[in-house]
Amino acid sequence: MSKAILSLQWHLTTKCEQRCRHCYLYTSPDAKNEIEGERMMNYASLMSIVDNLVSTCRRIGAAPRVSLTGGNPILHGHFWNLLSYLLQQGVMVSILGNPFGLTDEVAAKLYSLGIRKFQLSLDGMEETHDRFRKPGSFSATVEACDVLRRNNIDVAIMSTVSRANASDIPALIDKVVDLGVRAYAFARHCPGDGNASNSFTPSEYREFLATVWESFGRRANSGTEFILKDHLWNLFLMERKLFIPQDTDGVVVDGCGLGISHMTVLADGNVYACRRFKSPIGKVPEQSLYDIFFGEALDRYRDFDRLEKCRECPLLNYCRGCMAVTHSTTGRWEAADPQCWR
Repeated sequence: MSKAILSLQWHLTTKCEQRCRHCYLYTSPDAKNEIEGERMMNYASLMSIVDNLVSTCRRIGAAPRVSLTGGNPILHGHFWNLLSYLLQQGVMVSILGNPFGLTDEVAAKLYSLGIRKFQLSLDGMEETHDRFRKPGSFSATVEACDVLRRNNIDVAIMSTVSRANASDIPALIDKVVDLGVRAYAFARHCPGDGNASNSFTPSEYREFLATVWESFGRRANSGTEFILKDHLWNLFLMERKLFIPQDTDGVVVDGCGLGISHMTVLADGNVYACRRFKSPIGKVPEQSLYDIFFGEALDRYRDFDRLEKCRECPLLNYCRGCMAVTHSTTGRWEAADPQCWR
């Protein structure tokens, strides 16, 4: 059996060369104050958090994993020292960034320190993507894929999907395969500004998954791994008899990692259950990650009896929808996932 993993998504900074239209850093109600009032932690605090994570994982018998992101994490003044220390401590590290500043020199340095995976975003073909991100972003991302690959770093591509770009995704799948991307996945848009006009209806989302499934099948064995990140894939596959849920005796085996195996650390040290909606559960380095993870604030997200629709579903321990999408659409994370068609 593989060792359990405790994962941190660590937002080192809100500094970024882009202002993506759908980014939760800029659409959440507290975003303006968060960005303008950002206080990046000093070096000692960063190292303390790493030590905190490593000791917590030893205590619970889990392997530590960190996804460094932002904003653009490379823009943080202590990025390189932090990255080096994380890897020295045996932490699995991946980077979720953007293409700007990704030169051969930077990629070579990342590789020399031990980075083997870098995630970039493409939200459609060029016109669509540049409308969401900024002009020139699509071509910069394509170029960055080449830079990373020739420096022996695997590229993962993530898309944020909604009605606004759904029609581009089949062509984008072909594009990422042709770019030699190692992995591709997508997540649903969280309308943090309260505007859900581009959100799928349940039937639209089911149809979208069917279309994407056909595209995945067409490019199977291409060298690109298609990761079924959205938990509603389990419902889709169950209906097609490609997945049969088993009795797990109450044990969570799949689905959202919120409260199960994942937390988020923000640039000022605040810890969220999930970064995609306001879900504060503690603060580091003032508190132990162990105490935060097993604390009452996070416990409420593990109380599945609060899930108004999911608690009665046979896929409860495999899915639970997306609390972030639910909260951003309805204002309540306990409500029914707005794209679930069951």
